[in-house]
Amino acid sequence: MQLLISPSSPYVRKTRVLLREIDLMDTVEEVNVSTTPLNSAPEVVAANPMGKIPALIRDDGPGIYDSRVITRFLNDFAGANLYPQTRIWEILTLEATADAIMDATVSMTYETRLRPQAQQSADWVEAQWGKAARGIAAVNNRWMSHLTGPVNIGQIGVACALSYIDLRHDARGWRNGNEALAQWHAEFSTRDSMVATRPD
Repeated sequence: MQLLISPSSPYVRKTRVLLREIDLMDTVEEVNVSTTPLNSAPEVVAANPMGKIPALIRDDGPGIYDSRVITRFLNDFAGANLYPQTRIWEILTLEATADAIMDATVSMTYETRLRPQAQQSADWVEAQWGKAARGIAAVNNRWMSHLTGPVNIGQIGVACALSYIDLRHDARGWRNGNEALAQWHAEFSTRDSMVATRPD
């Protein structure tokens, strides 16, 4: 199988961390592609008609896409337990919260990096940050107990979302008022899977 990636994407990083956590690096080849939201690479479009990454090209079926679909597929393929059934709805909600933080902060990046300055909306950027900030606070205030114990997809998603903010929006200071989450993130970021997938 091949995983189409761009290392700076938080959605891609989530799948790459999972690959390492469930020991599938010899089964799935990571293929770095040059693609942008304004000009999707042909090989990405061939695997995902929306032109988004990550996309997983399988040996025995059509390509699958959306990071949550890919991570669930790979977890089942490996017989892993990153979606523990005993807490499945909480884990899925935590993963969805992480993805929503990614959605908002990636949107901020696109607004400021891809749109001409005269067309950028500061109100839009602030509205997106408001969403991300509420998601971060919710994890810090409600979900810390689910960030302990054996690694799961919720933990991976949250770590990748927060690391993306560090990469693109560090000046926002997400750690202020979220000290418990900040400490957890610092510790989780030392995992081999996180170190190996850190964007340059």
